[in-house]
Amino acid sequence: MKGESAEGGDRGTILTWTERHRGMYERATRHPFILSIRGGTVDISSFKRWLSQDYIFVRKFVPFLASVLLKTSKESNDTSDMEIILGGMAALHDEISWFKKEASKWNISLFDIAPQNANKEYCRFLESLTNSEVSYTVAITALWAIEAIYQESFSLCLEEGSMTPSELLETCQRWGNTGFKEYCLSHKRIANRQLEQASEDELKQAEEAFLRILEYEVGFWNMSDGDA
Repeated sequence: MKGESAEGGDRGTILTWTERHRGMYERATRHPFILSIRGGTVDISSFKRWLSQDYIFVRKFVPFLASVLLKTSKESNDTSDMEIILGGMAALHDEISWFKKEASKWNISLFDIAPQNANKEYCRFLESLTNSEVSYTVAITALWAIEAIYQESFSLCLEEGSMTPSELLETCQRWGNTGFKEYCLSHKRIANRQLEQASEDELKQAEEAFLRILEYEVGFWNMSDGDA
């Protein structure tokens, strides 16, 4: 069943899904790795492992986001969608530079990093979403999920009472800040609008993509403890 519009405080399809799959959603957004950062008990070697693997992922994320932009130009009837996605494209240049700066700070070489299995699988899934047969509705839903999981996760580490190590605050602020939250909410509004108009088959594909992303995100967090 299609959810109601997200406008005016109505539920929206995405809220319906996050409630339906609450357990899996919380495993992705409240993972032990994130909670260890929040609690000040994180193993720095785990953080470094995550950082180096996420750098690989971000570089693979660029062509995915470019494909969403292309789908926007072909399938969206709202010109503001393109502006929102373009904002994300512009931010990626800064993000890649940030990863390089952080790697230098932590004495991590980014030139000889081998992607671990969980990372390879996630990147293969990203690549599959660039296919022209994947609809804009499915792609924007996936984009929202990928970004929102990071935003919700790292925002936990900035809450009052958190004991996030000072040297990791910049990382948490990068994805946990209110500006990035608004960016994610923009994606959510677009996705809910598209899902409201989607066919049953398209709704099924979008929900399946959402669930796969939750699984991949949990696997990616697990990788920080050396689980490839």
